[in-house]
Amino acid sequence: MTKKHLSKGLALCMLIGMLVLESCSKKEDAFANRKVSFNSDWSFHLNDSIIDKDTIGTSTKWSTLNVPHDWSIEGKFDEKSPAGYGGGSLNGGLGWYKKTFKVAAEDSTKVTSITFDGVYKNSEVWVNGHFLGKRPNGYIGFQYDMSKYLNYGDKNNEIIVKVDNSKQPNSRWYSGSGIFRNVWIETTDKLHVTQYGTYVTTPKVTTEKASVNIETTIQNQYAASKKATVITTIFKEDTKVTSVTQNITIAANGNQIIKQQTEVETPILWSVEKPEQYTAVTEISIDDKIVDQYKTNFGIRDFKFDLNKGFILNGKQVKIKGVCLHHDLGPLGAAINTRAIARQLEIMKEMGVNGIRTSHNPPAPELLDLCDKMGFIVMDEAFDMWKQNKTKYDYANDWDKWHKTDLIDQLLRDRNHPSIFVWSIGNEIPEQWNEKGVEIAKELAAITRQYDKTRPLTAAMNPPVNMNIDAVTLQFEKNNVSINPLAGSGVLDLIGYNYAHQTYEHHQKNFPNTPFIATETTSGLQTRGYYDAVSDTIKKWPVRWDLKFTEGNPDNTVSAYDQVQTPWGSTHEATWKVIKKHDFLSGMYIWTGFDYIGEPTPYEWPSVSSYFGVVDLAGFPKDVYYMYQSEWTDKTVLHLFPHWNWKAGQNVDVWAYYNNADEVELFLNGKSVGKRSKKGDDLHVMWRIPFQPGTLKAISRKNGKTVLEKEIKTAGNPASLKLTADRSTIQADGNDLSFVTVDILDKDGTLAPKANNEINFSLKGKGKIVGVCSGDPVSHESFKGSKHTALNGKCLVVIQSGETSGRLELTAKANGLKPSTIVITAE
Repeated sequence: MTKKHLSKGLALCMLIGMLVLESCSKKEDAFANRKVSFNSDWSFHLNDSIIDKDTIGTSTKWSTLNVPHDWSIEGKFDEKSPAGYGGGSLNGGLGWYKKTFKVAAEDSTKVTSITFDGVYKNSEVWVNGHFLGKRPNGYIGFQYDMSKYLNYGDKNNEIIVKVDNSKQPNSRWYSGSGIFRNVWIETTDKLHVTQYGTYVTTPKVTTEKASVNIETTIQNQYAASKKATVITTIFKEDTKVTSVTQNITIAANGNQIIKQQTEVETPILWSVEKPEQYTAVTEISIDDKIVDQYKTNFGIRDFKFDLNKGFILNGKQVKIKGVCLHHDLGPLGAAINTRAIARQLEIMKEMGVNGIRTSHNPPAPELLDLCDKMGFIVMDEAFDMWKQNKTKYDYANDWDKWHKTDLIDQLLRDRNHPSIFVWSIGNEIPEQWNEKGVEIAKELAAITRQYDKTRPLTAAMNPPVNMNIDAVTLQFEKNNVSINPLAGSGVLDLIGYNYAHQTYEHHQKNFPNTPFIATETTSGLQTRGYYDAVSDTIKKWPVRWDLKFTEGNPDNTVSAYDQVQTPWGSTHEATWKVIKKHDFLSGMYIWTGFDYIGEPTPYEWPSVSSYFGVVDLAGFPKDVYYMYQSEWTDKTVLHLFPHWNWKAGQNVDVWAYYNNADEVELFLNGKSVGKRSKKGDDLHVMWRIPFQPGTLKAISRKNGKTVLEKEIKTAGNPASLKLTADRSTIQADGNDLSFVTVDILDKDGTLAPKANNEINFSLKGKGKIVGVCSGDPVSHESFKGSKHTALNGKCLVVIQSGETSGRLELTAKANGLKPSTIVITAE
């Protein structure tokens, strides 16, 4: 090619690029105009008590806030809370939200709707005095058309939302209370794609070509029929890949489903390592004028669950290494924040996690968007109960009227997400053990398959086999009482195991025709950084679950060694050893990735949050995190614990997790105390040695060469504070967060592992402190205060930006300790 031709080619490429960018920019503007945030400037009133009259009036006192909002997290921990310790000992109540707003005069010919992504719970909505509807389920989104009740132009509108979470208990974990997910205003032409109106599937996928089917539901709210053109264009980022056009005639006040097919050449496949996505842009035109645009993200991938090889993604065997997550965000409560969710997923990804189970309810849409972008294998779960209650006022009371609507809305909302690979219709459902449960499961399965046939369906059963008899060795036979009736019904595409890891190796005998998935495993228990025995008189070290009532720890701590488990579960190592061993075991979802508020097994009050997490409530990893990292990632790991502050002569178990090495040698004050290598299926090595103050040093070696070195030193008295931000620059959008870790150090900079000082925080600049936490399950300090007591040398403070750029200067102080200051920039 000549320079002249090259110059023309470059100019043409630049022109095409400019046109594409301009086109995409216009599309983004159209998307933004169709759906805009409605989160700011709400007024809120919480009834003075949960028995307050169900009214508001001219004398009602209101506060101003933005949603998402969780009022329960702002309250005090209460031993007598109706929510119980399962609900985090935080009260529910009855709250009211209202907001005034204007709608442009030119929108009077359009359709204006309000969408709530989730309100917990029993929400009722009015606009300008007109009742729009009620939704009992707190976890599913819903939309109301407000058009005929609105004032247009300069006259105000008022929306009122009543949220009734007063009947307690209604959850086995902390639910939160209020408009705890995002709210949107959606404005469309009367001819438009309906909410969640597209369904994109890729029935045939190879590396050379992928077929793409697009099913679009279009609504015509005009009083006359309309002729229109529907163009669906597929983009990879800003590049047009292909498009398909269809002319339609749609009846007055009617809905029409159109089906379009196209192909993508040499598709870039979605995977957990490279979660590539495409975008389908649907445009509806009348007389060459675009009246509606709708964007759908999707992924192209091929997968199956195999009886012998487990989970196969794009032709490659992939072991699902997943965790279960509840919806709360630790000190932020149940009010969703995209950055807080992203941080949780980043911490999990660093551990080697590639799967998320949304236990036990539909998640926030933002979680699924992030899983799409970050590469997680998601099990999307619908229900924690069906008709039979688990708590007095739970969803079972609304089942008959609402379950079909709620399930369909979840399926329509979520079915385009490439990260979703499994639908779960229930968790530990009591009816699983009778034929009534089988009937309900058949109904739910039929609904699920009506709206999506591309993913397998399961239920999290506890367990699929009856552990009270010899279910480990019994082969499946029809009506054999060793098999859970739901598991043996043939309704499910995957047999979902909650625990019962002793039976995993016999799955192919018990269920020869249905693949395996461990929906919930382990239930190990730890308090981060705690390793002590209850007293010198206790000879068993560390403390076990079965000592909790007679010789348990009076401060409700649990050993951080991976040796403490629930009666129904296992240690982390025990379950992973089984899953790791067999190809047909497709993978597992650990209970849980993070500690969560409520359900403080094995204790009751004063504990208010769980002990199950691999990571604590503040987001600090427990030691077992590094076992998984050594097994689930390619990064080189050497993790040594516990701390090295003990009584002279006390025998201490020293553990090390490592990989990419043949052995680890341990030194105490420069003297070797022995080499250890993992034998058989070992996942850690251990030394039992008497304590001497000084330095523990571990060296991992491969072929005699040093791989990694790690040291733990005896710490002196606490002397100073150190602040470390996960991000020093955040967006000045009023939502972005910086998570700041506080370490308590001795004079030489060594972490003080038993320091539990109270730390006071202050912030200068246009931002605010929105959360404080130490990860202590027994702490009753407010997550919303400006001070907090550290747990074992660490604490967390969460800073939220304002809407003004500038410096945010955070200072931490504690009596007798050198203070610390850190600057975060909002821009």
